[in-house]
Amino acid sequence: MEKYEAVKRHFKDIIFNNFLGGIAWGLGATVGVSIVIAILGIVLKSINLVPFVGEFVSQITNYVLQNNPHLIK
Repeated sequence: MEKYEAVKRHFKDIIFNNFLGGIAWGLGATVGVSIVIAILGIVLKSINLVPFVGEFVSQITNYVLQNNPHLIK
């Protein structure tokens, strides 16, 4: 019977605790994702992957513009 007494809380307390828990979860997820993205950016920067990606995008752009001359104004 004692474990069921802990469940009997006021509705306002339950809503308030869940609200604070949701804020903490959202803040934690945001901070965690920003840390992961920052680490990923540092790793990609050290690999020098950007020139390869830039060259690839440039080739795609040139191909599209050559095959669709009406896009050039």
